[in-house]
Amino acid sequence: MSGPAPESNPLSARLVSVDALRGFDMFWIMGGDMVVRSFPAIHDSTFTRELAAQMEHCEWAGFHFYDLIFPLFVFIVGVSIVFSIGRMLERDGLAATIKRIVIRSVILFLLGIFYMGGVANGFKNVYFAGVLHRIAVAYFFAALIFCFFRSTRVIVGICIGLLVGYWALMIFVPVPGIGTPDLSVPGKNLAHYIDELHMPGKHFEGTILSTMAAVSNCLLGVFAGLLLKNEKIPAQEKVYWLLGSGMVSLGLGFLWGLQFPIIKLLWTSSYVLVSCGYGAILLGVFFQIIELWKFQKWAQPFVWIGMNAITIYIVANIVNFHRLATRFAGGDVSRLLSSFSGLVQALLTLVMVFWLVHFLYRKKIFLRL
Repeated sequence: MSGPAPESNPLSARLVSVDALRGFDMFWIMGGDMVVRSFPAIHDSTFTRELAAQMEHCEWAGFHFYDLIFPLFVFIVGVSIVFSIGRMLERDGLAATIKRIVIRSVILFLLGIFYMGGVANGFKNVYFAGVLHRIAVAYFFAALIFCFFRSTRVIVGICIGLLVGYWALMIFVPVPGIGTPDLSVPGKNLAHYIDELHMPGKHFEGTILSTMAAVSNCLLGVFAGLLLKNEKIPAQEKVYWLLGSGMVSLGLGFLWGLQFPIIKLLWTSSYVLVSCGYGAILLGVFFQIIELWKFQKWAQPFVWIGMNAITIYIVANIVNFHRLATRFAGGDVSRLLSSFSGLVQALLTLVMVFWLVHFLYRKKIFLRL
């Protein structure tokens, strides 16, 4: 989430690598995905088609690059909790911090309802299970856990308990009317059954129960944040811990996936471990390059996006940047550009996005929740 804007230099109290990684994550849904999807039209080959396929979600089980974007953002929210909530606790105390957490979560949840169409299609069709809703709920519970259980061992226990508990419920609890759960196809699992029974409005495959795993996703980010904040651990050693733990998480996730499939729509425990494994590795790489090697200029555009991630996400829902791009490079211009039309439109989309976030950054305008 975009944190409060500092009073002077907007990067003064932040880790640039965390903002840059958040921006890198958002880059792909702001137009980066369309760039890659345009490659087969320019040069059709097995390689370009495979790259383009990575910019689509798996229909059910499996893992594509595009399946990483959402859980990576939740992971980064967890990293940010350590710094933002930690400062709140020190400055304002527990009661004021909890109040701020509740307000932030409610506002983000309401923004999620607005983003998914609000009440335009009637109350019975209101979405309560979109991207912003999940971020709000995961942030809410992870932040409260961080506030009340300051022992890392206790938080680790809670995280493992949620992942294992979700797995046990999904694998061993019979589904009324179906019997033994079948995770090979949608609709034959406990999470879907609970949503159909208790989830109001329109929703996806299994939101209520999978919140357990989403909170764990955020808590794994909290562990990364605690590592980065720990002044007793040398900076270079932090990178090794991030890379090593990321690889272990990947291995455990893919291994667990043999029995508990990697499914984004169900946010399975194996999916969380795989996603956070990649997240930890990416964070380690960004931290090494930006914080230790001090190569920062290349990441500046990502920082612009990262410091206003929620803002640009909501604005892009109201202002269709890609549709605007087609006004410059559509119609006859598109036919003139031929196979390069998709690439040009995607690049124009990104130019508009970067212009807006740079303008906000320069004016020191940051979404405060």
